[in-house]
Amino acid sequence: MSDDNQRPDYDAELQRIADYVLSAPTPSAEAWETARYCLMDTLGCGLLALRFPECTKHLGPLVPGTQVPHGARVPGTPFCLDPVKAAFDIGTAVRWLDYNDTWLAAEWGHPSDNLGAILAVADHLSQQRTARGEAPLTMDAVLQAMIMAHEIQGVLALDNSFNRVGLDHVVLVKVASTAVSAWLMGADREQLLSALSHAFVDGQSLRTYRHAPNAGSRKSWAAGDAASRGVRLADMALRGEMGIPGALSAPQWGFYDVAFSHTNRDLATKPEGERRFSFQRELGCHVMENVLFKIAFPAEFHAQTACEAAMTLHPDVAGRLDEIERIELVTHESAVRIIAKSGPLANPADRDHCLQYMVAVPLIFGALEAEHYEDDFHAAHPEIDRLRERMQVVEEPRYSADYLDPDKRSIANAVQVFFTDGSRSEKVEVEYPVGHRRRREEGIPLLVEKFTRHLATRFPPRQADAILAQCESTGALEGTPVHRFMDQWRI
Repeated sequence: MSDDNQRPDYDAELQRIADYVLSAPTPSAEAWETARYCLMDTLGCGLLALRFPECTKHLGPLVPGTQVPHGARVPGTPFCLDPVKAAFDIGTAVRWLDYNDTWLAAEWGHPSDNLGAILAVADHLSQQRTARGEAPLTMDAVLQAMIMAHEIQGVLALDNSFNRVGLDHVVLVKVASTAVSAWLMGADREQLLSALSHAFVDGQSLRTYRHAPNAGSRKSWAAGDAASRGVRLADMALRGEMGIPGALSAPQWGFYDVAFSHTNRDLATKPEGERRFSFQRELGCHVMENVLFKIAFPAEFHAQTACEAAMTLHPDVAGRLDEIERIELVTHESAVRIIAKSGPLANPADRDHCLQYMVAVPLIFGALEAEHYEDDFHAAHPEIDRLRERMQVVEEPRYSADYLDPDKRSIANAVQVFFTDGSRSEKVEVEYPVGHRRRREEGIPLLVEKFTRHLATRFPPRQADAILAQCESTGALEGTPVHRFMDQWRI
């Protein structure tokens, strides 16, 4: 260990992220349009989650009755909160049902988790500016922040697997939320670097709560927690909190040595100076352009195509459940590793991350809805677990390769049912889910239908129609002050 107390420059990776955010590059037309649909879909997912008491018990002020001047609103609720708690509430709601967009690479995650931080900060700042007689923030800043947050989280995930060392992907939510929150607050370069450095030295979440036998509801609020922490760290940096330049690379004490390199075989074999994050591509707007929407099912994304295959088989299988001898699920390595489960499933969070459960339900019922993970539904239908016991999960090497291929990024699954009389169903293979970029033309109308359904769960028709009309009009949305946009989402 060096005894040199010369303060270093900020780690190059932190500078790279900061310079990207401060340049606020002009996104492609495709990224801009996709961001608008992403905004709609993410907020709609949050509205649907408000039907579940296990979600809503986490929402609202920590001290009941608290009044916050120019507080940020939580869509679909009457809450008006400080930006840190609002980021938690919005982020928790949009993530609760595992129905918001997804990014799959070396690391998995949900880039729209950052919307909690973005909307909370933007709403609060827009109200403050208006109160001072200044121009408010407009929704184009929200869309720009979404594109940048998606890019930071997604590009860091391309080659750098946090899950393999036991860390949860929400570390990337915290980093991205910190960066764009600081940008919205008007941070200069030093403040932005300070905020980012604190995001990496902050306590990091373990993945314990995402995996059997400890899977539980924390996975549904962990991203909201990370987004709110991003807002807090950005605020501290704007107040002058000094940064930690070697947050990543400091020998023994930095993120690489403490949390990444020592247990990451790929990094541990490299010389000390090369133990750094890999950036597969320059930061731009690639992630928003290619993001995966969960359109058809509220299910962990590695199972989306398996659910679609099961839905296709439902008409031929539903009447012969007692005749099933076995079911073959052919999938990719990531699905085998994180969502293939046998044995008892303890709670809804356990079930919506079980490949076999997510296939059994649409095979039997021809649908997969959020309510199908609840304890009462599971207890009422023992046939689901009987079907799970007959399933065999097999990895197909081609699926695994195409999953990692940057030109494909497929999420392939195949399902085939074998009966006791020797007959079998067709083998239904689905390589790209309806939310994939390769199926955008088919998927976007379905996404708008999903959004419309979710609006109807919370708002009367006139209010829902006004929100939909504004969101569908790019010109009308971009120039709308953020606080006026958020006004429409209150009940």
